[in-house]
Amino acid sequence: MNNNVLGNHVITQIGLLVNDIEKTSKAYADFFGIEKPNWFWTDTADVAQTEVKGKRSEARAKLAFFDMGSLQLELIEPDHNPSTWRESLDQNGEGFHHIAFVVKGLKEKVSIMEAGGMPLLQKGEYTGGRYAYMDTFRDLKVLVELLEND
Repeated sequence: MNNNVLGNHVITQIGLLVNDIEKTSKAYADFFGIEKPNWFWTDTADVAQTEVKGKRSEARAKLAFFDMGSLQLELIEPDHNPSTWRESLDQNGEGFHHIAFVVKGLKEKVSIMEAGGMPLLQKGEYTGGRYAYMDTFRDLKVLVELLEND
């Protein structure tokens, strides 16, 4: 793979999987002494166009975001449809899911990473952009999410 595949090295976000987004977001808000953010559902399947391991999925999740200076903490409570979120929560329980980087040229970055042995696990659209979860665990010991904002 080329040097600096992503075009930057700034971690934008840390994603955590949870079973109860209300309870966990309140715990974080209380811990940091800040206001609890409202959670919201990811876009519906017709907008999100979610694919998991190359197959369409109706997967959705509740999301809550804590802006922590230069880093965002994302809480994710997945529904029961196939997704990297659901699979990881079922296999590993609550906790760490991914680190995310904002990129330009998402499709190109995905192709480069796949050519380097880091396959695409899940991708989708969101209002204002798109995302891709790459299976980087073998080499990097962590799942990487690529975010491309319009």
